[in-house]
Amino acid sequence: MIAALDPVGIAVTALSGALLAARMRQTFVTMAFFAVLTGVGGGTVRDLLIGAPVFWVHNAWTAPVCLVVALTVWFSPARWWQGESTRVIEWADAAGLGAYAVLGTAKALALGVAPVPAAMMGVITGCVGGVIRDVVAGRPSIIMRPELYVTPAALASAICAGGTVAGLSNMAVWSVAALAGFGLRGAAIHWQLGLPAYGHVKDGDR
Repeated sequence: MIAALDPVGIAVTALSGALLAARMRQTFVTMAFFAVLTGVGGGTVRDLLIGAPVFWVHNAWTAPVCLVVALTVWFSPARWWQGESTRVIEWADAAGLGAYAVLGTAKALALGVAPVPAAMMGVITGCVGGVIRDVVAGRPSIIMRPELYVTPAALASAICAGGTVAGLSNMAVWSVAALAGFGLRGAAIHWQLGLPAYGHVKDGDR
């Protein structure tokens, strides 16, 4: 089931990378590179940390999925990704965040990783691809913005790990977890929700 759902998470995550390249009016080569880098970045770090074979090295479909996403964006009208339409990038990233956080947690649990570290692997899987994308693009990393980003990934990962440990149906747990992560990230995008920063409350007001 994880293997069947993995292409979906990769495609949605790769989409946010391709859309950013479109917004920046880059070449197709750069767009494809961004799609692949964003799609496999988090999963690569996860696999290296848990000592598993890096997934995309041994799967023939990973690169083609990312390239199909890049081609789809390349042949779409440029006006779709300009102005207010750039919010599509954030929503695509939100969907990828929720899905990939769950898939990362589920894979770690399936390989015998304890629940808490497995949930952390889910956060890494969901977030790192977007972080790498932003760094390569030369813009402030998404985790440095005030809106909730890591927190939705942590919520999705925690629900996935907790439900799995409780012995609940995988499909039900994964669906609820992914929707919870996507919903919280979507709320953060729409209402600009964020956690208070260090020093937000003055010492004299404590």
